[in-house]
Amino acid sequence: MKRMINLRPDRSWRMMLTLLPFALLLLVYILSSDARLALNPNDKLLPSFAQFASTMQQMVFEPSKRTGELLFWQDTFSSLQRLGLGILIAATLGLVIGLLTGALPLVSAAFSPLLTVVSLIPPMALLPILFIVFGLGELSKVVLIVIGIFPFIARDIQKRAQEIPAEQLVKSQTLGAATPAILLRVLLPQLMPRLIDAVRLSLGAGWLFLIAAEAIASTDGLGYRIFLVRRYLSMDVILPYVAWITLLAFLVDWLLAWANRRLYPWYHQGGL
Repeated sequence: MKRMINLRPDRSWRMMLTLLPFALLLLVYILSSDARLALNPNDKLLPSFAQFASTMQQMVFEPSKRTGELLFWQDTFSSLQRLGLGILIAATLGLVIGLLTGALPLVSAAFSPLLTVVSLIPPMALLPILFIVFGLGELSKVVLIVIGIFPFIARDIQKRAQEIPAEQLVKSQTLGAATPAILLRVLLPQLMPRLIDAVRLSLGAGWLFLIAAEAIASTDGLGYRIFLVRRYLSMDVILPYVAWITLLAFLVDWLLAWANRRLYPWYHQGGL
C-alpha cells in the first residue's frame, strides 16, 4: 500500500485537483447567494451572477454619463500605468543599488546599513508625507510603490551578487577586465534573471501600495472605484473588481515568468 506522501497525480488528475477548490468556492457562493436573496431580494452582500453581469455590462460597455468614459477600462488603464511605472523605477533602482552594494565592498560598507534601515520603514506610514511633499497627483502614488518595493529588490540583488563565485571575478581581472567591465559583462548578465524573479515576488506588495494610494487620493483607478462604491455596499462592483485585480496580477506574473524563460534559458536549464 502506497503512502500518501509518495502519491503523484498525473497531468489530468493534477488539473482536476487544481480546479476543484475553485469549483467548491463557486458552489458555496452560489448556494449562499441564492439563500440570502430568497430571504431578501434586495440583499447586497452576495449578489447573484445576473446582478454581476448587469452591473459590469454598464461599466465595461456603456460610457459614463458624467465623464463619457468607459469606467472599467479607464480604471484599469490608470492603475496599470501607475503600477508599471512604479515597478520599472523600483526595479531599476534596485538593480543599480543591489549591484553596487553587492559587488563593491566600499559601497557596501557605506550604503548597506542605510538600505537595511530604509527597508524596515513601513511604506504606508510615509503616505501622508508623500502627499504633503509630492501632492495628491500621480507622482505620490508612483513614489509610494517605488519606496515600498525597491528596498526588497535591492537587497535581493545584493545578496545574489555576493553569491556569484569569486573565481569568476578573479579570472576576469586576470584577463585584464576593469571594474566597470566586470560589473557590466560578468555580474549584470547573471543578475538580470534574478531581477525578474525579485520583481515577481514584489508584485503583491506593489498592488497593495497602489490600491492604498488610489483609495486615499485619486479620481480613477481600480482601488479608487472599490473604495468609492463601498459606501453604497455595491458588492456587484467590488467583487468583480477584486477578481479582475487578481486576474491582472496573475497575468503580469505569468508574463514575467515567460519572459524570464525566453530571455535567459540558461538560468532555468541550469537549475539556478
